[in-house]
Amino acid sequence: MSDKLTKDSIDLSTLSIPRLFGRYFLPTLFGMLSISAMTAIDGIFVGHAVGADGIAAINICVPILMMVTGLALMMGAGCSVVASIHMAQHKLKAARINVTQAWIFATIVILAMTVPVMLFPSAIGRMLGSSDALLPLVREYMLGFMPGELFGVWAALLLFVIRLDGSPRLAMWCNVVSAVANILLDWFMIIYMGWGLWGAAIASALSMAIGGLIAMWYMFFAARQLRPIRLKWSRRSLLYSVRNIGYQCTIGLSALMGECTMAVLALIGNYIFGSYLGDPGIGAFGIACYYTPFVYMIGNAVAQSAQPIISFNYGTGDGRRVSSTLRVALLAAVVCGASASAAFMLLPEQLVELFIDRSEAAFPLAVKGFPLMALAFVFFIVNLTLIGYFQSVERVRSAMVFALLRGLFFLVPCFIFLPMVFGETGIWLALGMSEMLTTLCIIAYMVRLR
Repeated sequence: MSDKLTKDSIDLSTLSIPRLFGRYFLPTLFGMLSISAMTAIDGIFVGHAVGADGIAAINICVPILMMVTGLALMMGAGCSVVASIHMAQHKLKAARINVTQAWIFATIVILAMTVPVMLFPSAIGRMLGSSDALLPLVREYMLGFMPGELFGVWAALLLFVIRLDGSPRLAMWCNVVSAVANILLDWFMIIYMGWGLWGAAIASALSMAIGGLIAMWYMFFAARQLRPIRLKWSRRSLLYSVRNIGYQCTIGLSALMGECTMAVLALIGNYIFGSYLGDPGIGAFGIACYYTPFVYMIGNAVAQSAQPIISFNYGTGDGRRVSSTLRVALLAAVVCGASASAAFMLLPEQLVELFIDRSEAAFPLAVKGFPLMALAFVFFIVNLTLIGYFQSVERVRSAMVFALLRGLFFLVPCFIFLPMVFGETGIWLALGMSEMLTTLCIIAYMVRLR
């Protein structure tokens, strides 16, 4: 290995920051959008084959999906930050140990989460806000997709490591292949076989399995530097592993909080929309929740593309390159957020019509709400970028505080109180108000630091 750590011509220490960010961002963004497109197309098939009730049933399951993804992102972000710093300090064995520990821990936790969901789907569906009318569909979807979540966790976690290992394009193709497989399986199982929501769930589980197995194949057989390593199982080694995993969880906790924001958005939104507008309101909100992951994935793409650059140069003590990367990432966040907002504001009818017919009761509710919800998107992506920056430079407490602000302390009160003042309009504005308040808090904090 040369004195400077290089990874397949991606030199994190000398290459110009805009060019370096672009080499990570474009494949990461494309891969992320492929996963969002997979989810959206899944919803389009369900919307036209099952109707708005099918979309509402899936949306009730969303908090589980978000929590599982949050676990993977927490471990992926945590282990990649720690591994980046170790690699910058030429401690490759320590980096491999951290990656292996994260993968084993995430596997154990997801298996522990899967068992109760499979055993008690009805009870969990009611807990998530399902009405009696929607409960059979909720059970059907939950039992179909949950077995595939193990592979989904493997993919989401290991893609951080694959990018850090110098293969951002392979990480992109892992997402793309999974997305294409899901689309083909959706058509076959929902339309051709006529399996409805059960077919959608099975298609999602199988496509996650494909992505997870590709990621595992790379790690065990093609990784350049970060291939898993055999761990020792002595008492001292186990205590060392617990300490490492705890630190990784601490660093990555804000990523879990980001997913919890989406879970809280879905969970509280389902309750509030159901209370004010009934099942059609949940259906309208469910359509919005199919598009919101696009925005979330764009924000994640910006944050995850900046993370290896920031963490590596933070590890070498090059503050100038760290600051330059943050500026480039924030510019990308604002441009992407403004583009997403424009689409929601200018094309609400066309976006809603992709999922349901105009005759559905949920259609006018969604068309009215989309432009209001779009006000959140610039703040949404900027917040994800800044929280990712705090993660990358080990400002763990700051990242956690701001993640909690946007995911709980601002979002829940906004959902409760804004509808009291503005009625239905206030429900759609809740996300934007929460994200804007979080951005203002982050700006005040950074000004105070400077």
